[in-house]
Amino acid sequence: MGQTIVEKILSRHAGKDVEASDLAIVNVDAAMATDASAPFAIKAFREMGGKKPWNPERMVFVIDHGAPAPNERIANLHKIIREFTTETGSTLFDAGSGICHQIMIDEEQAHPGELIIGADSHSVTYGAIGAFSTGVGATDLAAVMLTGKTWLKVPPTIRVELNGRPNPGVQSKDIILAVVEKLGMDGATYKALEYSGSALEYLSLGGRMTIANMAVEMGGKAGVIETTGLELPYDFEHIHPDSDANYIAEYSIDISALRPKVSTPHSPANVSDIDEVLGTKIDLVFLGTCTNGRLEDLHTAASILKKKKLAPGVRMIVTPASRKVMNAAMADGTMNILSDAGAMFIPPGCGPCVGTHLGVPADSETILSTANRNFPGRMGNPKAQVFLSSPATVAASALKGEITDPTEVMEEIIS
Repeated sequence: MGQTIVEKILSRHAGKDVEASDLAIVNVDAAMATDASAPFAIKAFREMGGKKPWNPERMVFVIDHGAPAPNERIANLHKIIREFTTETGSTLFDAGSGICHQIMIDEEQAHPGELIIGADSHSVTYGAIGAFSTGVGATDLAAVMLTGKTWLKVPPTIRVELNGRPNPGVQSKDIILAVVEKLGMDGATYKALEYSGSALEYLSLGGRMTIANMAVEMGGKAGVIETTGLELPYDFEHIHPDSDANYIAEYSIDISALRPKVSTPHSPANVSDIDEVLGTKIDLVFLGTCTNGRLEDLHTAASILKKKKLAPGVRMIVTPASRKVMNAAMADGTMNILSDAGAMFIPPGCGPCVGTHLGVPADSETILSTANRNFPGRMGNPKAQVFLSSPATVAASALKGEITDPTEVMEEIIS
């Protein structure tokens, strides 16, 4: 029997062939913790007798969830991380560097074919470059820090074939929302999602990251995209599934037939075609997060908002996914365009998405966000209503003050 991509990667790291449902002890290439998980992992690591991580260069710490620190308590947690990385020679990306998942790929801390463990649920994002990556708790991460190994049950794989070419107004966010709509919140619980198909040639690295990122919104253990058509600034080995690989389920989606999608409160799986929510009044739009804070996302918004103004009463928060993205957006004028339209910029990080600070909405306000989650309390206020959509939908809606189909404006831009 042939192997899926995940089975191939895990077999290499286990030192023997493994298949779905096998228990395996695997070598880890890299590990990552954020300021939301690192202090607890460091404490557990020390309680286990740890002095220095198994590979300090590949033990990555990122201060991004409460960055810059909004209060004394969080500032002291940041201090713990800084002192530990200085003491052990571990890799640190301090406040302002950006969101951990963007950094891991931007700074080449994750590579195709690797096995990466992160103490953050959206560590599945690195499947965008053909890695096996998954999230764990702080104590499990501490064990990885100590040994360079972890154990797991090899997940069965769901194959999702994406075919066709997206129409104007349809972006990678709409594609993954269509997948979430089909599978639901628990349709991939402890399973790997493997994406393939002719549509991959239309997916940029950023688009692939958006799709891989939301595997966990379906309960997925990992979300891996075939590397066909993937371009990276270095040479790498492409890993493809065998033709006789065994899948627990298979789906096919014609993305040329998709309309822009929106997730309505209070679940990412409450997916509707945009036509069903057109005209919904909004108070705030949020462009950013590990799902859609990349340069191409800012470019999309700038192309729609250029020489225009936000609708009266609508606020717009933009947070680039990393300092690299922010600097590039400054250099090419994207930030000026968005600022002139009325948007406000905050430092690269996770604050508004998780509701730590820098953009908590008021009671009963309606937010249209490019994030990955809209559960009650997301963005910091359970009495707010959070909708999820693509950057194009966010920008078009900001102009009108209500949820708006971006198709027409995108068609005009392309023509």
